[in-house]
Amino acid sequence: MPSRERRPAAYVSPEVGLWWDDRAGAAEGRAGESENRGRRPFVNSRNAKYGLLAILIGVGIGGLTGCVADQADAGDQAAKGELAAAETPSATGGQELDIPDAILGRGAPPRGEALAYFDADPATVGYVVAPDGEGPFPAVLLIHEWNGLVDRVRQVADAFADEGYVALAADLYRGRVGTNRDENMSLVEETQADPDRIIANLDAAVRYLRSRPDVTGKVAAMGWCFGGGVALSFALDGESHEGTAIFYGSLIEDPDVLASIDHPIYGTFAGLDGGIPPAAVNRFAQALRAAGVENDIHIYDGVNHGFWLWVDRDPESASVPAADAWERLKAYLRRVLG
Repeated sequence: MPSRERRPAAYVSPEVGLWWDDRAGAAEGRAGESENRGRRPFVNSRNAKYGLLAILIGVGIGGLTGCVADQADAGDQAAKGELAAAETPSATGGQELDIPDAILGRGAPPRGEALAYFDADPATVGYVVAPDGEGPFPAVLLIHEWNGLVDRVRQVADAFADEGYVALAADLYRGRVGTNRDENMSLVEETQADPDRIIANLDAAVRYLRSRPDVTGKVAAMGWCFGGGVALSFALDGESHEGTAIFYGSLIEDPDVLASIDHPIYGTFAGLDGGIPPAAVNRFAQALRAAGVENDIHIYDGVNHGFWLWVDRDPESASVPAADAWERLKAYLRRVLG
């Protein structure tokens, strides 16, 4: 791909911005805000459950609008092998951007192992991969999009192993994947009908990771689209963990519910996303601030829902924002997982 001028990948609205940024080596407090604000007390389980249900309802009704409009065609193409791998994108001066091959559509075949980690349901089969060496390593829990645990998610797990993390890609669909929008929505609706089972599934995944001798005990969860909303739900109502990264997932805007989160939140969102528009992200950021939850949230100009996991759909627009989001994500994980 020809070199092109690097422009700012994100805009920061009055409500959205960094409370800290490890890439700069120093915290950036909001104007008039202390970066060491105390967190509010935990909410009771009823409020946490409300948060979970609100997010999952949002996923079913509105939060998947972007998926339906923007990811369906890409998912159909991927299932048919029609997506071409993107060239290595370049920043100003021809220097290659740091973007995982997996999201450029040229990841190697998954090298990890299938894993039945949820004893309550043997049909649930995740994917686990570990870095070379003895460790111990921190761990990341990946939560798939609306179409299920596909190879692209496995390849992203491999990319995290390359960065020094034990990575477990969860399976919320009992080994099934969707190949078109109707199948995807059917799987989403079936799964969201039993939110307790979702949390039990992810709790089991965290317990598995912490039981491994090569894991430090620190775990962060992350997800995209459907999985991004579930990751936020899990932060509210699941097994305690050290971090949550949300990529254009459905949100909740009640500070009293969000106050139960006991770790910083990472968020990457798309300025052109019709399902989770910037106004909703702004309200989410305001609610996090009111709840005293540290966050690193960016809205990226010129890209739409799904841009990060599928850079090869539109590499010209998505490459620079995807590289910036990846750099932020790595800095975030270093901060929360050590």
